[in-house]
Amino acid sequence: MTAISIAEPSPKILEPEPVDDIRLFPRSPEVPEGCIVVDDIPGDDFPYPVHIHKVNYVTREIASADRDERESIDLPMWIFEPQLPDGTPETVREQQRWPGIVFVRGSAFHEQNVLDYISYFVRLAERGFVVAAPKYRHSDIAAFPAQMQDCKTAVRFVRKNADTYHVDGDRIALFGDSSGGHTVLMAGFTADHEPDTPVYGECSSAVSCIVDWYGPTDFSMMNRYPSVQNHTDADSPEGFEIGHVDVLDNPELNAKASVLAYISEDAPIPPTLIMHGGRDMIVPFNQSVRLYAKLKECRKDVTFMKINNANHACLGFRSNRALDMVVDYIRQHM
Repeated sequence: MTAISIAEPSPKILEPEPVDDIRLFPRSPEVPEGCIVVDDIPGDDFPYPVHIHKVNYVTREIASADRDERESIDLPMWIFEPQLPDGTPETVREQQRWPGIVFVRGSAFHEQNVLDYISYFVRLAERGFVVAAPKYRHSDIAAFPAQMQDCKTAVRFVRKNADTYHVDGDRIALFGDSSGGHTVLMAGFTADHEPDTPVYGECSSAVSCIVDWYGPTDFSMMNRYPSVQNHTDADSPEGFEIGHVDVLDNPELNAKASVLAYISEDAPIPPTLIMHGGRDMIVPFNQSVRLYAKLKECRKDVTFMKINNANHACLGFRSNRALDMVVDYIRQHM
């Protein structure tokens, strides 16, 4: 058996030598015989460990079951905070400020299972974003505009607590999928204007950019294009969202909940990335085409990506490539 040579230890105990840049810590010169040297990995693909916080970001009043009383409900938020690698000086850790993403999970406007997208939140945080995933008042207990109001409050909460979670309050994006896409578009397009609530009003809810994954934009047109769902009767997700009524029988309510109604040449709309699957069987692809056309007509900064063979939330959206597109876009627009 061949003996493996081992470098001689220092004759004296070495004192710790902290470094400001961990990439510059001296490389060991030892390469024992038979050791395979891997020299073509330049760095980490997911460089940051992630710490998860859970907080209640707001308490809302809603109608009680008998509708004659009001009751309070606490809305939780999960915050995924990147951590600098072990050995980073504490002063550097304290000064670190990460860009933020408020991610609204879709749910057909009903109660969200926020953490079923935990893999997305972690992947984004590993890439250097503080990700805040709030739960909104769902349509079974509060109709539109409750969801967009809660989204705005979530942005303000993150900005108000920027030092606690090491967020750069000047660099916050909105990201939502499906009904969450509708919510972030509404919140991002209206920002500090109505419909709104005064909670944390000392902070703005305006964001640097918006990412919309296959969100509905005009409920009244959804059943005009192929889908596996009904989108207009009172029991449809869209019917629940405007008050558990028929969409086509209530054009005024539908118009208030239409993303397109909030777009104009004068409206200060943030840069917006739209991504939609060409085979989406739930939210017709045409919903994003209508949004894109309106934004272009009003000369807004918009990018539209058709994931040609993707369906609703799958067959392309659960990929590193799709998430990398989002990360690249957000970094370019912050």
